[in-house]
Amino acid sequence: MTAQLLLSLSILIAVHEWGHFITARMFKIRVEKFYLFFDFLFPMANVANFALFKYKKGETEYGIGWFPLGGYVKIAGMVDESMDKEQMKQEPQPYEFRSKPAWQRLIVMLGGIIVNVIVGILIFIGMTFILGDRYIPMTYVNDHGGIVARDIAEKIGLKTGDKIINVNGVVYENFQDIAKPDVLLSQDAYYTINRNGEELKITIPDDFIENFDTKNAFAEFVAPRVEAIVSRVDDTPQYVFDADGSLVKPKKSIQTIAKKTGLQPDDKIIEVQGQKIIYQDELAAIIRSTRPDTLSFKVQRGNEVLSFKEYFQGQALLGFDVKGISESELKTITYSFGESLVLGPYRAFDVIWLQLKAFKKIFTGQISLRKSISSPIGIAQAYGGEWDWERFWRMTGLLSMVLAFMNLLPIPALDGGYVMFLLYEMISGREPSEKFFENSIKVGMALLLILMVFAFSNDIIKLFTN
Repeated sequence: MTAQLLLSLSILIAVHEWGHFITARMFKIRVEKFYLFFDFLFPMANVANFALFKYKKGETEYGIGWFPLGGYVKIAGMVDESMDKEQMKQEPQPYEFRSKPAWQRLIVMLGGIIVNVIVGILIFIGMTFILGDRYIPMTYVNDHGGIVARDIAEKIGLKTGDKIINVNGVVYENFQDIAKPDVLLSQDAYYTINRNGEELKITIPDDFIENFDTKNAFAEFVAPRVEAIVSRVDDTPQYVFDADGSLVKPKKSIQTIAKKTGLQPDDKIIEVQGQKIIYQDELAAIIRSTRPDTLSFKVQRGNEVLSFKEYFQGQALLGFDVKGISESELKTITYSFGESLVLGPYRAFDVIWLQLKAFKKIFTGQISLRKSISSPIGIAQAYGGEWDWERFWRMTGLLSMVLAFMNLLPIPALDGGYVMFLLYEMISGREPSEKFFENSIKVGMALLLILMVFAFSNDIIKLFTN
């Protein structure tokens, strides 16, 4: 997780700062430093000043700082993260930022944001063209028994066996789209379902998206029903029931029911404890609710029906996996390069649109700020514990757009704060005093520090309470 996050942030910070660097050089503004990560304890510019690596080429010192939560370019004649006041006391020089027209300074401040947007769009175009889309069709789920409703789904009224007809009146083809952020952030959102032939409306609470803050959140919400057909048999159970009903590792080797009875791949479980079943969730529900001493079940093997009865007390696992959805049932869509050039930017800017919808819900109190904000700890968890290049680039593309959006917020010390002051100067014809600007930067940095501490403490609490 850490390695993926650091690589992703390194790419995004480097291209963001390069955007400032290249636009500054376009207007012959001197850039004194170009740093990936901070070479000081942000936001305290004069504390713990050292770099892991640095070298100087021309007028610019390039380096990698030790504090991995950002990066910066030190542009001559500009109040920035380095808080270099001495330079600002000198007479303005032609090569300094403050000597340039407001429109040039505006382009320099927007340079990082523009490059992040371009990089995000390019990643989404590349992902769309190279990978296309691959998903479980909604029609397949509805034709094969509907959904398995996990605890999160049951809390809002969904039940196992429900067939989702539409969401907010829209029929989705991709099964996972029923819980995409755009759906969950919609105002007055709802599911229209078919339950045993009756059409019902299930309201989606305003704060429901707060349940989807982990990598496997969708699997913890709903899943397609699958038939109880054996795919693989295990020799011994990994866990057993303790006396209080909790799962523990067995103290001695226990042969599984599947191994004892000789279950084989493609065996179909058709009856458990005298109850007819079709789906794996029905099998699990019967065992969970009865926790029988002796387990009786029937399987269909080819044209035969075989009956079994075995001692079961204390065994939590039957000892076999059921078949999932086959590769042939998944739908794959490939896109031409031309189609990707259209669809990629749409998907990239959809991230910005979702950010705006989320901010609206936060400001109106519909969702919690505490549950909506993540530090690098929370972001790292979204990458997962295994290196997956597809997920890595999807996360990097998403973060590139989020970084652009967040940097455009009108907060002093962020690019958007500088943009706000520059627009004021261009409209009014008056430049804010250096003292006012300097104090604004200090306030902005203090706000960012408070937000950073809040996000870290929030993620640490979630880490130890989950």
